[in-house]
Amino acid sequence: MNIDILFFALLLVISFLYSSVGHGGASGYLALMALFNFTSATMRPTALLLNVLVSGIAFVQFYRNGFFRWELFWPFAATSLPAAFIGGLIDLDEVTYGKMLGILLLISVIRLLVTDHKQDKVKSHINIAGALIAGAVIGLISGTIGIGGGIILSPLILFLKWANIKEAAAVSALFIFVNSIAGLAGVFLKGSQFDGMMAGMMAVSFAGGMLGAFAGASKFNSTVLKYSLSIVLIIASAKLLFT
Repeated sequence: MNIDILFFALLLVISFLYSSVGHGGASGYLALMALFNFTSATMRPTALLLNVLVSGIAFVQFYRNGFFRWELFWPFAATSLPAAFIGGLIDLDEVTYGKMLGILLLISVIRLLVTDHKQDKVKSHINIAGALIAGAVIGLISGTIGIGGGIILSPLILFLKWANIKEAAAVSALFIFVNSIAGLAGVFLKGSQFDGMMAGMMAVSFAGGMLGAFAGASKFNSTVLKYSLSIVLIIASAKLLFT
């Protein structure tokens, strides 16, 4: 199989799967680019731009189905936006960036594998102070690495029982969207570049995002795809951590 065809096929699967759970897919895009030996200079801005596109699509679908909760979104976003912008200004050396990304990819594997866990009763009370602090931490990590932060936010919201699965997906989608824009703004100020396949990557991600968001906002069983993507993420993480 032609290497470009394989790359775009995997990109379609990643955007489809992540958008189905309200995510933009940055961790998957970064893993894929690491496997295909993209330069670190292009990885972060590319992942953030694709994140904006796919998470925006996912948010619209989940919002239309009535799953978005503003009172849960704003405390995280209020502090994450400036923190993500600052993170986008931070330059990491190749080794440090690779190790941090490798760890985040492992976290994303865990996030994928627990998506369909049993739903517990949702608490009505949200700790605003805790959400503000968590938002700042997640935003800084997001901007620095080139992700939207959904792989950290969603498990946190579900663990604290502040939302059900689809509500968490809706909040995460908008959180990822705004964080990715903020991080991208910081990256642009430092100077950035995109790979020559950027236009094709956007087209494929758009298609995958539309299909995945539509499926995820309704009933969709993604078990096979989740396990397949988890293998890709684990391989990419191992490559980053041990080479």
